[in-house]
Amino acid sequence: MDTGMANSAKELTFFPANIRSSLSEIVPGFLLCLVVGMAAKFVSDHYGGPTILYALLMGMSLNYLSQEGRCMAGIQFSAKTVLRAGIALLGARITFEQLLGLGITPIAIVLVSVPSVILFGVFCGQRLGLSRSQSVLSGASVGICGASAALAVSAVLPEDKDSERNLIFTVIGVTALSTVAMIIYPLVVTGLGLNEIESGIFLGATIHDVAQVVGAGYMISDGTGDVATFTKLLRVASLVPVVIVITLIFSRKQQVQSGSPGLPLPLFLVAFILVVGINSSGFIPEDMLEGMVSLSRWCLIVAMVGLGMKASFKELSCMGWKPVLLLVSETLFLAVLVVVWLFIAR
Repeated sequence: MDTGMANSAKELTFFPANIRSSLSEIVPGFLLCLVVGMAAKFVSDHYGGPTILYALLMGMSLNYLSQEGRCMAGIQFSAKTVLRAGIALLGARITFEQLLGLGITPIAIVLVSVPSVILFGVFCGQRLGLSRSQSVLSGASVGICGASAALAVSAVLPEDKDSERNLIFTVIGVTALSTVAMIIYPLVVTGLGLNEIESGIFLGATIHDVAQVVGAGYMISDGTGDVATFTKLLRVASLVPVVIVITLIFSRKQQVQSGSPGLPLPLFLVAFILVVGINSSGFIPEDMLEGMVSLSRWCLIVAMVGLGMKASFKELSCMGWKPVLLLVSETLFLAVLVVVWLFIAR
């Protein structure tokens, strides 16, 4: 494999030096994720079961490759950039007409659940003797979009000696819980007898990270995956107003004085909306749509391998039990809240 990777790198010589350097760092790890993803697809096609789950488990078995060596950059690229490209291309499966058919339930659930989880986190954090900053950080990461929300919110919280440690723990903890939820929640929605749309709303409204939402949704069905992705992206879109409110509450005037342009919507979310809009217009030929959907699936498979390689549960054993209990409590609170809402809305 090393010879093949070297040959691939040599073929990049026609690029400018800076681009060639970046590509030569990315190619080995990306090709590794692609090969593992192809293996996962082969197992799924020949023995049954979800390709996404196989990709995750195979990636986790190769976790050591993400810690050091020449594959690190490519694994990181697969887990982030390739993932976002895959999510943006998912817009080729969705039209505004389909989304309008979902009703106001996903929007209402997001508007209620996001602030509710943050307030619940602050309440429980006080009872556990944790700082308000840590409680808000934990609640926002669970309520909105996992690690991405944790990073964004941490930038506007007051800094202290524990800020960095709290952020690292929250990112690790919420990623671990999101991975567990991706495996367990599809079984939960089946046991509760939720239909395709309800299952998608539940998964999109409760699983923390975008990748795991996509993985869990498409494990069940394409329709469930579409609804789950849309619901999850509604939560991602709530990051901007939530960060603004947190900034005002904690009076972070230095954030404004720094000249920062603010926190725009993530580019993959903007791209997703644009693709949905173009798809809704009917301008994209059917063959091209099928190609975009196929490319999106492969991006998500490769990204899931990369995420699996980056997943590590060992660090959690070094953390105290109180922050763990807080994250788990918030996760369960969110799941119960959404389930109750769905049954009431029936």
